[in-house]
Amino acid sequence: MHAAPSSEGQWAQEATRLRERVLKDIVYHGWPQGWVNSPPAFEDLGRIPSGPGYRMRKLRYEIVPGFHSTAILYEPENLQGKVPAVLNVNGHVGAPGKSVEYKQKRCINQARQGMLALNLEWLAMGELSHPENSHWFGAHLDLVGANGVGLFYLAMRRGLDYLAGHPNADPNRLAVTGLSGGGWQTILLSSLDTRVAVAVPVAGYSAMLSRLERTGDIGDVEQNPTDMLQIADYPHLTALRAPRPTLQIYNAEDDCCFRAPLVKPFIHDAIKPYYRLYGAEDRLAWHENTDPSNHNYQLDNRLQSYRFLAKQFGLPAVESEIPVGQEIKTAEELKVGLPAENLTILGVAKKLASEIRTPEASKQERLQTLRKVVRSKPFQVEHPWALANTKSKGVETRSYRLAFSGGLSATAVWAKAIATGEAAPATIVLRDNGKAKAQAEVADRVNSGEQVLALDLLFFGDSTPKERGFWTYTQLIATVGERPLGIEASQLLAAADWLKTAFGASRVRVETTGFRSQVVSLVAAALRPEVFSGVVNREGIQSLRYLLDKPVDYTAAPDLFCLDLLKEFDIESLRALADSRHATTANQMR
Repeated sequence: MHAAPSSEGQWAQEATRLRERVLKDIVYHGWPQGWVNSPPAFEDLGRIPSGPGYRMRKLRYEIVPGFHSTAILYEPENLQGKVPAVLNVNGHVGAPGKSVEYKQKRCINQARQGMLALNLEWLAMGELSHPENSHWFGAHLDLVGANGVGLFYLAMRRGLDYLAGHPNADPNRLAVTGLSGGGWQTILLSSLDTRVAVAVPVAGYSAMLSRLERTGDIGDVEQNPTDMLQIADYPHLTALRAPRPTLQIYNAEDDCCFRAPLVKPFIHDAIKPYYRLYGAEDRLAWHENTDPSNHNYQLDNRLQSYRFLAKQFGLPAVESEIPVGQEIKTAEELKVGLPAENLTILGVAKKLASEIRTPEASKQERLQTLRKVVRSKPFQVEHPWALANTKSKGVETRSYRLAFSGGLSATAVWAKAIATGEAAPATIVLRDNGKAKAQAEVADRVNSGEQVLALDLLFFGDSTPKERGFWTYTQLIATVGERPLGIEASQLLAAADWLKTAFGASRVRVETTGFRSQVVSLVAAALRPEVFSGVVNREGIQSLRYLLDKPVDYTAAPDLFCLDLLKEFDIESLRALADSRHATTANQMR
């Protein structure tokens, strides 16, 4: 965070600008305006038997056309006039979904305390536990041109829309709360939607610096939206809450993520000056849970939320939780039911893909679009670190770590027959499974009288981080505004330039195996067609739609889920930009 603005008015103006930018450029990027602006569409499917002091209703609602979710509304038994309303969102609770025990207890107590409590189902949980609702499929939305976070945002915003329009809800007393992924939803929605008067996020987010220090805090793709950190990090979002009341609850020894003492300096202490601008320091509250201290929204944390909501909404003080354990219902009892042909996250991505129409444009305009989509930047090999060599049995090799401008690197092995001339043509060999598996291709080209560079670009082979899945890092690269695909393509071009300079290669071709390296090579060749004499792809794909149709999991090829890539380009259009020499050949994936 930068230093806080000098005045309330200055921050109010900046906060408005940040909200508008995050919503327009990130959350709603690529989403049809008709979907974004549509009114809430909820169906009331009737009452559920409930305990004393409250009533329950089953609701079904539309997130976007064809994709429905479910919710349970808890109402005070003697509902009269305007009362506060709380949107209760949940995290990665799996099959229990909205029926998870601690959430039911919370909603029942909120209703008995005089509030409307809306219990939303979450994508991939409970009734939405469909394989195609895995949160990783949010990346497939990016691929077809709609920022994946937008669907998650619309899913929870619909709940807020419903409460804001409820005849008994006080529109000036709306709140949001949730644990973990629900805590993330709470801060995102309550920061960007000024209708949320009170927010109680529980163990749900941290600053980028915290996530870099402890990669277990990074989370799923929706929590690291593409390009988000070009505009705002989670401390900025928290500051957008000022001066609205916000209680941040974190757990001291959280066994999932976001341990209280480790995240507090960034997302609480750093925010105090923003509340101070309004003379509202007491509206930013902090609670560190030590009982049970793990990842939870159990009794101690629930009591903190009840008391905070009661204070801010002018309700009677809450001393203890009303025991309602005997009233907890099963997931089946809370089942609302979804349409038989209900869409999924992947289904929405396929629907958007079916509507893609690439506009007519000149080759130069298309090239400019490609540069923008992959965020390409020219790299150079700043230093080829020579690590080892061999020279025997008629073959010479050298092993390198290629250090590129910009600070990243790749690994490579150069090889040629000793008898081969210095200016011999060269082939760069890329394999999705790494250069260690490229012995056959290298031997074939060396025996053909060529120089060969077996190359592992960033996130390939031994240039892949080993301590965590490499998709963890591709998320972070995308959220700061870069594109892994663009970095890899630029590395390939820089390696080709170096190969020509260092070894006098008269021409350079590329030979790839696998669809990841295929797309990287075609993007590189499209960006600079003059660099390569040809690109040969094996075990490639005919279309990027393969990523949707297979479907390919984000974690298997995260660099290809590049925002707007399929919306603007496909394999054939990339090849056309490169020129007709670049052709996929044998063994295409189907």
